[in-house]
Amino acid sequence: MLEIVTDGKGKQSSENRVVLSLDELAREGARRMIAEALLAEVEEFIQRHGGQRDEQGRRLVVRNGQAKARNVTLGAGTVELRAPRVEVRQEGADRGIGPFSSKILPRYARRSPAVDDVLPVLYLRGLSTGDFQPALESLLGDKAQGLSATTITRLRGSWEEQYRTFRKRDLSQQRYAYLWVDGVHFRIRLEEDRLSALVVIGVRADGTKELLALEDGYRESTESWKSVLRDLRQRGLPAPMLAIGDGALGFWAALREVFPSAREQRCWLHKLWNILDKFPKRLQPKAKRALHEIMQSATREDAEKAMEAFRREHEAKYPKAAECLLKDADSLLAFFDFPAEHWRHIRTTNAIESVFATVRLRTRVTKGAGSRKAGLMMAYKLMDAASTRWRALHGAHLVKNVLDGDTFKDGILQTSEAARDAA
Repeated sequence: MLEIVTDGKGKQSSENRVVLSLDELAREGARRMIAEALLAEVEEFIQRHGGQRDEQGRRLVVRNGQAKARNVTLGAGTVELRAPRVEVRQEGADRGIGPFSSKILPRYARRSPAVDDVLPVLYLRGLSTGDFQPALESLLGDKAQGLSATTITRLRGSWEEQYRTFRKRDLSQQRYAYLWVDGVHFRIRLEEDRLSALVVIGVRADGTKELLALEDGYRESTESWKSVLRDLRQRGLPAPMLAIGDGALGFWAALREVFPSAREQRCWLHKLWNILDKFPKRLQPKAKRALHEIMQSATREDAEKAMEAFRREHEAKYPKAAECLLKDADSLLAFFDFPAEHWRHIRTTNAIESVFATVRLRTRVTKGAGSRKAGLMMAYKLMDAASTRWRALHGAHLVKNVLDGDTFKDGILQTSEAARDAA
């Protein structure tokens, strides 16, 4: 326990001793910060319309007390909040002002998006509804409210329906320039084998990212990937311009059969790990710098020269390292034929790795999902929550050029005349 003694003015006092736990301090701090933010939000809205007055000179937008108190569940626990109220007089409404709507605390909101992120983990790990509340309280404090067993059961049914809809939705209305693919493994508590989730994320014509598939796959086999890609094709997914993935995947054989026109880009992050593993530790930093030099070259010619220098230096003593790099040279350098603004995105599968870092963290905390179905559901809900925060690609306007088949040389868009000269 942490003891705070206060006289109400922030000064120490021997009276009115208030003893707060750290969790209570966190909740009180969160409540005060939100209250201040809500007040600032209201004041900004009022000041924005401060010049609007009626014929008697009265402001058309004014403060009007506070709304009824309500409990809101946050990452720090459940707190009681009273949002400031704003009155927009009828003449103001007639002029198109308001009504005021808080972006911080939307009307009827009872929990924050951060809590939505953790709910799938707690329930889908295999907890019974009877065990759910104690588990929730361990994260949010013993005053967690509004999340009864009935509520959670209803949420689970909603999540399952969302996942079924996701797996059947039509994909024919969009074009996708790039696909990131990866097999992500995490533990299943009640089963011996780990879950291998096959993940596909696409980039739409406007440069935004979209989760396209999340399926259970057996050890990332070619047949498993074929099943995923065929299903996407049957639902209308057109062939992508470029697919990015780990070289060890059974994905590539599946891609060549289902979408033979797609270009291939091996993930530099996975390749770097694989190559460094073939060096003694004392030489790994130097080898890593050389590999980064290749990856970050300004032109394909520079990258090929750096690859050759790497081969000459290491082939004699570490032939497996040189072979590991050179065998995928073409697919490692495919990114040079796409916009330079996109290189940071398409050289690796970080688009998937960064998102699934959260999934792996959650499964470690919860000791693994209880079943394969629960594991997939948990991964889907966490990715669905994360997708609302995904950013569009840099140079998003150039995605359309990629989809239109325009030529890029060393990342630079070639005009028709320049393309002829280059040919």
